[in-house]
Amino acid sequence: MSHNPMSGRPARTSLAFATTLALAACLALAACAVGPTYERPQAPSAEAYKESAGWVPAAPADALDRGPWWALFDDPTLADLQQRVAVSNQNIAAAAAAYEQARALVREQRASLFPSVSLSGSASRSGGGGRTSTGNSLQIGIGASWEPDVWGRLRSTVDSAKASEQASAADLASARLSAQGELAVDYFSLRQTDAQKALLDDTIKGYERALQITQNRYAAGVVARTDVLQAQTTLANAQADRVGLDQTRAQFEHAIAVLVGQAPANFSLAPAAWKASVPAVPTGVPSTLLQRRPDIAAAERRVAVANAQIGIARSAYFPSLPLSASYGWGASRVADLFSASSALWSFGLQAAQTLFDAGATREKVTGARAAQDQAAAVYRQTVLTAFQAVEDQLAATRVLEQQYGLRQQASQAADQVEAQVINRYRSGQVGYSDVVTAQATALSARRALIQITADRQTTAVALIQALGGGWHVEQ
Repeated sequence: MSHNPMSGRPARTSLAFATTLALAACLALAACAVGPTYERPQAPSAEAYKESAGWVPAAPADALDRGPWWALFDDPTLADLQQRVAVSNQNIAAAAAAYEQARALVREQRASLFPSVSLSGSASRSGGGGRTSTGNSLQIGIGASWEPDVWGRLRSTVDSAKASEQASAADLASARLSAQGELAVDYFSLRQTDAQKALLDDTIKGYERALQITQNRYAAGVVARTDVLQAQTTLANAQADRVGLDQTRAQFEHAIAVLVGQAPANFSLAPAAWKASVPAVPTGVPSTLLQRRPDIAAAERRVAVANAQIGIARSAYFPSLPLSASYGWGASRVADLFSASSALWSFGLQAAQTLFDAGATREKVTGARAAQDQAAAVYRQTVLTAFQAVEDQLAATRVLEQQYGLRQQASQAADQVEAQVINRYRSGQVGYSDVVTAQATALSARRALIQITADRQTTAVALIQALGGGWHVEQ
């Protein structure tokens, strides 16, 4: 019997018509998305920083847009270490891997918006005893399934994943900024220790000369042996302090090694001159602060994630409408497999709706809304904490700048007193206890000057971190 090639057209026409009808219905219902429109939560703000009033930078502001922020300290060794921490620090590597996971999840969720297509095939041979004949069964087919995003659940899932990706990107920036800031503080602390060691080396030489003077005067019978003992005590204490700084320096060096991703045994930093420059840091305005700080960006993006979760929870109120279609061939011989009479097709639309769940869906929506409220509160608190950090560091910058000038005056005066007392001791006008007091005061003043210089540098780093690591606004 001959086969009419036109006989397959009604089936294909029906399939195309049903598909078109279903797609039209889905498009008509697309406006029924149940996810709430996201609006960024209102956060506290201020017109200006209170602690910036009357604070004038000591350098022109036009120098602040040049390169990475650590370049403002003009230290090539620090710049080299910062490049190494960006690629070798394991905390940054972990944050980068988490960000890549978030990006992959976005791509995975986007794929759910499109149909999935599968190819299947089978071949079997069956038979039995008696009159049962042996036969072959061959099948090959292409199937497709798709769930139209009628209620916006899939789009809300994609939005949630995208916001999570952006939050992960901000977390990565936070990890990088934190590691860079920690490295800068440890590096300046190490250089401060080097400066303290150099100071004590010079001080020990002066104490050794003072001890020689007392020994000479004791040998001449001018002073008592107690002067020699006092000089020896002062020298030994300074030498002990000098030895203790070796441990302090080693600890900072080990911390830097870990930050740049190396074992402490394989890392060392040679002593070098301390560049005690302190960059002038201009104040930013609150609106730019929100753009600079990655932790604020991450908190805001997590509010968007929580908002999308509300839409996902609401979609459970509505039925799911998956579509499926298949087209294939079945025959007992390979030669007949792709003939028109062997063609098989199907098209289906399913609907499933939960009729009773004892309020579980309602409570999921309530929980999702509460989670958004929580994320919004965390966001606002993060903004407030950021403003506090900036105000704290601005106040510290202003106070330390004033203290630095006073410490300089105190150190210079103490040096003069020490020199004058030693000269008076040589001439027999004062006792050695006055020399000891003058030496201790001068050393304390010198060490305090070094300490406040380091404090100014570390405070500048802290202010950089409080402002998000940037000196100008990047859109």
